[in-house]
Amino acid sequence: MIDLKKSPFFLSDAQIAWVESTLGSLSTEEKVGQLFCVMGGDYAPDTLKEMVQKGKIGGILFRPVKPCEDVKADYAPLDAVAKVPLLKAANLEEGGSGGMSDGTLFGWPMLSAASNDASIIEKFGKTCAVEGRRAGINWTFSPVSDLDLNYLNPITNVRTFGSDPEKVARFTETYVTAVQSQGMAACAKHYPGDGVDYRDQHLHPTYNSLPASEWYATYGKVYRNLIDHGLLSVMVGHIAQPNVAKEMNPDLSVEDCAMPASLSRTLLTDVLRGELGFNGLITTDATIMGGYCQAMERRKAIPTSIMAGCDMLVFITDFEEDFGYVLDALQTGLLTGERLDEAVTRILALKARACFQEPCTQKIEAAAWHRECADKAITLVKNRQPEALPMSPERYPNIRLITLGKDEILDGSVREITKELLEQAGFRVECYEPIADDLHGAKDLPKDRLTLYMANYEQASNQTVVRIHWCPKHALDMPRFINEETSIFVSLANPYLLQDVPRVKTYINAYTATRTTIALTLEKLMGRGTFRGVSPVDAFCGLPDTGL
Repeated sequence: MIDLKKSPFFLSDAQIAWVESTLGSLSTEEKVGQLFCVMGGDYAPDTLKEMVQKGKIGGILFRPVKPCEDVKADYAPLDAVAKVPLLKAANLEEGGSGGMSDGTLFGWPMLSAASNDASIIEKFGKTCAVEGRRAGINWTFSPVSDLDLNYLNPITNVRTFGSDPEKVARFTETYVTAVQSQGMAACAKHYPGDGVDYRDQHLHPTYNSLPASEWYATYGKVYRNLIDHGLLSVMVGHIAQPNVAKEMNPDLSVEDCAMPASLSRTLLTDVLRGELGFNGLITTDATIMGGYCQAMERRKAIPTSIMAGCDMLVFITDFEEDFGYVLDALQTGLLTGERLDEAVTRILALKARACFQEPCTQKIEAAAWHRECADKAITLVKNRQPEALPMSPERYPNIRLITLGKDEILDGSVREITKELLEQAGFRVECYEPIADDLHGAKDLPKDRLTLYMANYEQASNQTVVRIHWCPKHALDMPRFINEETSIFVSLANPYLLQDVPRVKTYINAYTATRTTIALTLEKLMGRGTFRGVSPVDAFCGLPDTGL
C-alpha cells in the first residue's frame, strides 16, 4: 500500500480522494495509457489529440523547437480533451531553452557547478522551473545526477555537476528544491548513474561498474540525499550495476546482473525503493534507445519494466505495438493488475502535485543570472605563460582566430561573435582557414600575433567521442609552434579538451557556449575581470603531460 501522505507526495486528504476516485474511474485500457509518456512531435496534431481523448497517454514531451506561446498552443487542444491532466515534460537541464526555442540557456550544469556558489544553483533551478511553467510544462527530466568520473564518456560531460559526490549531492539537492518550490516536478537521472563507462547508453546498454560499497558512497549518496529532500521522481537509465545487484541478491545469474536498471527488479524495487527508501514515481529513460532495445525482446521488455518497478515508459518505437504488449502481458500474467494499479497510483499522485498549478506569472532576471553564473564559473585551468596575460591590442595587435567544432549556437556564430568582440576591443582579427594554407616553418612567424583557439565540442547523444577533429590537411589548425608564438586555447563546452592539446600553455574552460560566456572569457583574458571558476572535474584528465 502506497502512503501518499508521506514523502515525497505529501498529499492532502482531498488530493488522495482525487487520486483514488480517478483510479477507480479508469478502464484497464485507460490505466495502461497512463503508463506512456510520448514524444509529441512524432504524431500529427489530430492523431495526438485522438490518443489523448481515448486515454492512451499519461504524459507528453515536445522538443524545444517552438517559442513559449506556441508550446502552450500545442498543449491547449490536448488539455481540452484529456480525461486526466497530462504530465507535460521537458529536458530542462540547461535552462528554459530545454523546453522552448526562446527560453534562456542558463548554462549546462557544470557551468553552475564551477561557480561553486549555491545561490547560483538556486537561480539555475528557478530559471528552469519558471520559464518551463510559463510554457505549461510541469515535469522536468532534470537534474542530471550523474558523476562525471570518466573523461572519455561522450554523453555526461558538462551535463553533470562534476565528479565530486559531495558537491553533486549538494548541488542537485539545491536544484531540486528550487525547481519543486516553484510547482514543477523534478526527475533526477540517470539511476543507477552514468559517467563510469566511456560509452553511451543511447547506443547499447552500458555499465556502472563501481564496487557496491563505492557505489553507495557516491551515486547512492547522491540519490539518498535527494530522496531525503523530497525528490518527486527518478529516471532510470539503461545502465547495469552488476556489483550492487549481486550484493543485494547473491542468487542472480551473470545475465541478470548485466540487465540494465530499467529492466532490473533488484535495482529498482530492492535497492531504489527498498534500500534507498524512494516512494516517488520511477520512469524509464527513452525506450527507443539502444540500451533498452538490445537488452531484451521488446514484447517482454515493455511489461517487464513495469513489473520491475518502473511506473512510466518514456518514448516508444511504435505506440500501438507497445500499448498492445502491456495489454497482452495483463492477460498472460507477465504484468499483474495489482502492479498496474500501483504504478498508476504514483502517476496520479505526481499529477496531483504538478498538474493543478495556477499559471506562472513570476518575473525573473534570467539573463542577468546567467551572466553572474558565467562570471563566477569561467575557469583558468592552466597558464604556463603568465607574460601573455592580459592580452591587449598594444601587445598583440593581430589575433589569428581559429574556431573548432560547432560554430552555430543560440546567439549566432562562435566565430562571428568572437571576431566582433575582439575588433570592438581594438584587435585586428584574421579568421584562419587551414585549407587555404600550406606547411611552413617557424622563423617567419609574426611577433605581434596571438593565436586564439575557440573550441565548441558539445556532448550529445548518439556519438561515440567528444574530441577535437583537426583539419585533414596536415592538421594545420593544431597548436604546432607553441614555443615560438603565443597561443591561448578556450574550450566553450567539453572541459576535457586539454587531452588533445596537452602542451598548450594557456587553457580556459567556459562550459557553455553563449555570447555571454564568450564575452566574459575575452574580458578576463584582457584583464578586465578575474578568473574565479573552480573546476568541478579533473580537466587534466589524469594524464602526465597535460600539466606541462
